[in-house]
Amino acid sequence: MSDAPYEIVIGLEAHVQLKTQTKLFCRCSTEFGNPPNTQTCPVCLGMPGSLPVMNKKAYFLGMKTALALNCGIPKFTKWDRKNYFYPDLPKGYQTSQFDLPMSEEGYLDIKSLKDEFEPRRVRIIRAHLEEDAGKSMHDEASGKADSRIDLNRTGTPLLEIVSYPDMRSAAEAKTYMQELRLLLTYLDVSDCNMQEGSLRCDANVNLHIPTENGTIATPIVEIKNMNSFRSVERGIAYEAKRQYDVWQETGKVLGELPKQTRGWDDSAQVTRSQREKEESADYRYFPCPDLVPVVVTDEQIEAVRSEIGELPATLRERLTSDFGLTSYTADVVVNQGRELVDYFLELAAASGDNKLAGNWVQGEVLRILNDQEITIDQFRISAGQLAELLQLITSGDLDSSKAKDVFAVMLDSGKSAAEVVQDLGIEKVDESALEDLCRLLVERNQRVVDDVKSGNQKAVGALIGQAKKENPNVNPGQVRQICLEIINNL
Repeated sequence: MSDAPYEIVIGLEAHVQLKTQTKLFCRCSTEFGNPPNTQTCPVCLGMPGSLPVMNKKAYFLGMKTALALNCGIPKFTKWDRKNYFYPDLPKGYQTSQFDLPMSEEGYLDIKSLKDEFEPRRVRIIRAHLEEDAGKSMHDEASGKADSRIDLNRTGTPLLEIVSYPDMRSAAEAKTYMQELRLLLTYLDVSDCNMQEGSLRCDANVNLHIPTENGTIATPIVEIKNMNSFRSVERGIAYEAKRQYDVWQETGKVLGELPKQTRGWDDSAQVTRSQREKEESADYRYFPCPDLVPVVVTDEQIEAVRSEIGELPATLRERLTSDFGLTSYTADVVVNQGRELVDYFLELAAASGDNKLAGNWVQGEVLRILNDQEITIDQFRISAGQLAELLQLITSGDLDSSKAKDVFAVMLDSGKSAAEVVQDLGIEKVDESALEDLCRLLVERNQRVVDDVKSGNQKAVGALIGQAKKENPNVNPGQVRQICLEIINNL
């Protein structure tokens, strides 16, 4: 919990580029990375006489997301023009939704893996569709500070997801964005590439400060240009401190200073003032005369709902309740994406040991994925092959240390666990022979016996080392257990 002398109040506006091949109201491509101004047409440029036609797939991808966010879906919605002038908006207005959005009143639950905050339900005001603007490119390196405009992005379908101001820390805001991104990838409605602008976030931040005369609020600031989860967390943390410093210096509160928009400067790690923040009246919304309202049926809504599938929150609960994983392991597996969850489910079924499968996926498998910077579909060991290795562990044929050695060779060679075990000359030690070895070691090491009987069970480690020298194939865990039983019975 924060020890700051104020409470941060945070609401987020997430802009999600939907995974469509064409733009929201025309057939221009949405492909990223093409030469500037090569993906435009009279419709997305707003030429006189051109008429837009709604992209049906974009609408249903938006509805799918809204349903997954527990939003209500109105049967009737319309398009509005949001009027403002900016160089990257050639039409002079943005086609969006104002008073009758396509969805409203949902929520997203978040919790912290590191226990930085209590689990929280963040309410969603609305998720509505709109078209994206173009991109301004500022060239300050040349010394001329020139700005150029690329209109390829103009008209790309966006879903804007607006939360209530329910978050109370920068860590909560970061976690909300991470959980939202995970949800969107499970739904397969966006690639969520923040570097390419497929997922963007604006934060509305102010402070509630307790004083002798009651709690006061600082003016709301909208922070833009946060292009990573780390930027979201650092930008909000910086802005909260800045607002508190301003209040201490001026004593001015909400209503005495204008709302403003500030941009996050990642290189300098500060927010910088851009302009006063607009209100809805400044945009002069009015219904778009070129687009008919959209009417959906119960059957269409339920058809979209049936496509959603199992979402992260449900999967976490199932992995803990049905498979016995710890909350931490379930979080780690689910947060890596649906493909890794499917790998775990196949591994657990084939190996017959859910917890061991979870530990290996969380540990060894993820270590290799991270070290090699690959995805699970590029991983060289299939779930069935790894299950064979885990079965050797559960049967007692391999201890965990030797299993990791076998795992490493499997990765390099592509061989099965049984083949690697044979190549390495690993053999299971006969139980009676192991007991005889342990009795011999106990007889030779009276000092270890005395230490164990005095309460120092760690002393038996010396016997394990000696046993491995006698026979490298012994299982250290079995040696420890047998030696302790022998000593306790003396």
